[in-house]
Amino acid sequence: MVAMLRIGRQRSPLLEQFGIQTAAWGAVELCLALLRQRSLSLRDLAGATRLDRMLWLNIGLSIGFVLVGLSIAILGWRAERRLGFLGAGIAIILQGTALAVLHLVLAGQVSR
Repeated sequence: MVAMLRIGRQRSPLLEQFGIQTAAWGAVELCLALLRQRSLSLRDLAGATRLDRMLWLNIGLSIGFVLVGLSIAILGWRAERRLGFLGAGIAIILQGTALAVLHLVLAGQVSR
C-alpha cells in the first residue's frame, strides 16, 4: 500500500500509517511465530494446558491492542485532526481484532 502511494507520487497520511502499522504488526507476528516454532513439544495434557493459557493471555492482549488502537484513532483525530493517527489506529484495531478471532478459534479447538 505504501509502495503504491510512492509509485503514484500520491500522499495519503491515513493510508501510509495504515500500511506501516500493518507491515510492522506482520513482521512482529512472523518473528514471534518463528521463535515459538522452535519450542514446540509433543502433544500431551500439560502442553495443551500451557497452550490454552497462552491463548487466553493472547486474547486479552489482543483486546488491549484494540482498545489502544481505538484510543489512538479517537484522540489523534479529536486532538489534532490528523489522518495519520486515524490510519494507524484503524490498522491496530483490525490487527487486534483479527488476532483475537484467530486465538479464540484455536482456544475453542484446544478446549475440546
